[in-house]
Amino acid sequence: MPCYNAAGTLNGAVKSLLDQTLVDFEIVAVNDGSTDRTGEILSGWAQADDRFRVVDRPHLGLVSALNTGLSFCRGGYIARMDADDRSHPERLSLQAAYLDANPQVAVVSCRVQGFPIAELRDGYRIYIEWLNALLTNEDIRREMFVESPIPHPSAMLRKQWLDQIGGYQEHGWAEDYDLWLRLYLEGAHFAKIPQVLLDWRDHRDRLTRTDGRYALENFLRVKAHYLVAGPLADRDALIIWGAGMIGRRISKHLLREGAPLKAFVDIDPKKIGRTRRGLPIIDPGELLKIWDQSSHPVILAAVGARGARKLIRARLQDMGFVEGTDWWGVA
Repeated sequence: MPCYNAAGTLNGAVKSLLDQTLVDFEIVAVNDGSTDRTGEILSGWAQADDRFRVVDRPHLGLVSALNTGLSFCRGGYIARMDADDRSHPERLSLQAAYLDANPQVAVVSCRVQGFPIAELRDGYRIYIEWLNALLTNEDIRREMFVESPIPHPSAMLRKQWLDQIGGYQEHGWAEDYDLWLRLYLEGAHFAKIPQVLLDWRDHRDRLTRTDGRYALENFLRVKAHYLVAGPLADRDALIIWGAGMIGRRISKHLLREGAPLKAFVDIDPKKIGRTRRGLPIIDPGELLKIWDQSSHPVILAAVGARGARKLIRARLQDMGFVEGTDWWGVA
């Protein structure tokens, strides 16, 4: 379980792991060239508990630290944990029992709660509400291209799956989302324990706010890359529902990946009849006409406004389109 350099809250994270009710487990803590008291704290825990092992190394970054941690893990199940979060005592036991009972599942997560409560931003609350609603494999795979559906520190994975897809990889975008998308394309099954088993810390200096890999543009890049490798493979026509900011920005990356973009759909009368990237913006009523002109088309719903995906889903269902076959949500 790689821990990543947060000495101020490290003791709480380590204690929450050592207090787990799971009997047979070990902790691999990767000290990625810290310059604070992290090394001293980790050494103290290792001397106090033989389940705790420390790997000290120069600072090489998160992806390298994760793969270093994996190389030292000897068990069949790998649980992810950050040094500033807290695992509930039953987390590892419940997740390991779930994987034991469900051999088809590659990754099991859980519901999470953000903390400190008073400091949570609205966007973080909305994100947690969304991902806590995704419990089944069907839920998670359906929403895979909307946003990362599994909090990385909440996951327990089968090591054989991590080995199969080459562990963590560095591509200039979020390493955890990249991992879920690669597992998705390999047909992996996902699940979540319905209880809240992780306290997920929010703070202004977290990597998702300070590291460019987690910027919106890079999330659009990773989505476009794996959409073309997966759902858009062998399609002869792509229609993007949404000619606004998200549709415009993701279309750029999809075109760079070679996607066969044919048109945009929008409900804004000011946009309908105009063009985006030299392609027509049409009313939803014209969608079937373009659809029938192609042998294997696909629709991507790319409207970022809250609640828009639900309305688009209802409209597409009324038109006979099947989510996960004919169309995917990407915002």
